Amino acid sequence: MRSLSEPCLIWFTRGQGRITINGVTRGYGPNNAIFIPPGVMHGFEVGPQTHGVIVYFGRGTDLTLPHSTHHLRIRESHIQSELTSTIDAVHRELLSDRPGSERAARHYLGLLGVWLERQVELTPAEPPRLNASKRLVARYTALLERDFRSGHGVADFAAELGVTPTHLTRVCRQSCGRGASELLQERRLYEARRLLSETRAPIKQIAETLGFASAAYFARAFQHKTGKTPSAFRRGK
Repeated sequence: MRSLSEPCLIWFTRGQGRITINGVTRGYGPNNAIFIPPGVMHGFEVGPQTHGVIVYFGRGTDLTLPHSTHHLRIRESHIQSELTSTIDAVHRELLSDRPGSERAARHYLGLLGVWLERQVELTPAEPPRLNASKRLVARYTALLERDFRSGHGVADFAAELGVTPTHLTRVCRQSCGRGASELLQERRLYEARRLLSETRAPIKQIAETLGFASAAYFARAFQHKTGKTPSAFRRGK
């Protein structure tokens, strides 16, 4: 489970799997376009036959993009081709050393925003009907995304939501196949991997930043999940 500080568009062109957004899991297949705004917790599974691309629009972008998540199943071949060719054009310009290539890439990203607007308007995706349990899970994941660094446990989050930890765990497992503590631990450890890869912050400081009781407990949790100690992960071994 992760969250990005920028909007992204995932375009699956082959294969199938499951994607979890805001604690609700749905299937995806070929020619599925999924737009995810910044700050929305998500994660997805990929198999050996899965193929696709992710377009990142940039942190703080001023492009016109949707404000909510959209899962679009694109059935018309000409609309599929339009999306693929625009993404290819962005990639081509980013690799180019021709004058104005960055500006051209930005304009193509703007066209992706137009493509999304048209598909949401003309062929709106069927949103999953959220029952009370799924609404609770969506509230939990939003709260978790806000406070996963706080050191709070599932009991603290459950108390804030006005339910018992047992009930929260049960509805999370029903909604996305993961317990409440698994969602919390996955989110914290994804952030740990990011910090270990992208910063030189000491491991003890990373553990404190993410709310672990001690560096030793952080190291055990990290190794249990990844098979590597934080030091080995940072060294790429």
